Amino acid sequence: MTKKQLNDLTYEIIGCAIEVHKEMGRGLTEKIYHECMKHELTSRNINYQTEMRIPVIYKEKEMDIHFRCDLFIENSIVIELKSVQDLNVISEAQLLTYMKLLKAPKGILINFNCCNIFKDGQKTYINELFTDLPQF
Repeated sequence: MTKKQLNDLTYEIIGCAIEVHKEMGRGLTEKIYHECMKHELTSRNINYQTEMRIPVIYKEKEMDIHFRCDLFIENSIVIELKSVQDLNVISEAQLLTYMKLLKAPKGILINFNCCNIFKDGQKTYINELFTDLPQF
């Protein structure tokens, strides 16, 4: 995977979110947006896992901690969906935790309770894994 491939995939994912937001509007529950995103991703032939259990391994032992990420796209990008008034540091920490545990170079936090997904409804995050990827 290259930075360009991940950036192109990010563009597609945000396009999916924009399409869902355009069709459904704001003010619905996260579950509804989640189902619509799954439909949109499938229609664009984007591979994903949903409600995937994220293991926490400490000294080769799996801890009894239960995390689930909303969407894990192409084994590379973690998507955390929200439908809240304002995104907060807890949502950001949740996404960054999932990225680290899944060894994902990129994550996108999407809030459907906004006026414009592209402008104020999404935040993209990268980590050192992304930095180490080849450009092309």
